[in-house]
Amino acid sequence: MTNRNKILLGVIGAAAAGVVVGMLLAPEKGKDMRKKIKKTTGDWADTVSHLFEKGKHKAEAKAKELKNIAEEKVNRAKESLS
Repeated sequence: MTNRNKILLGVIGAAAAGVVVGMLLAPEKGKDMRKKIKKTTGDWADTVSHLFEKGKHKAEAKAKELKNIAEEKVNRAKESLS
């Protein structure tokens, strides 16, 4: 994991913790607060899921690209040995 990713995850984690603390300290009814927490948690889960899928697709595309490059190099090496 690169430093950039670590920093990004740290910022996201700190923001999430801040939101949770703010929600828990807010002067609202427990029922309303639980609804807010449930909605916010669902939104975060959707966002994380979306980011994961996006990263997965990018990784698969890069792996395919690298595989094609490797196959080209192997074919060139075979041709040069012939």
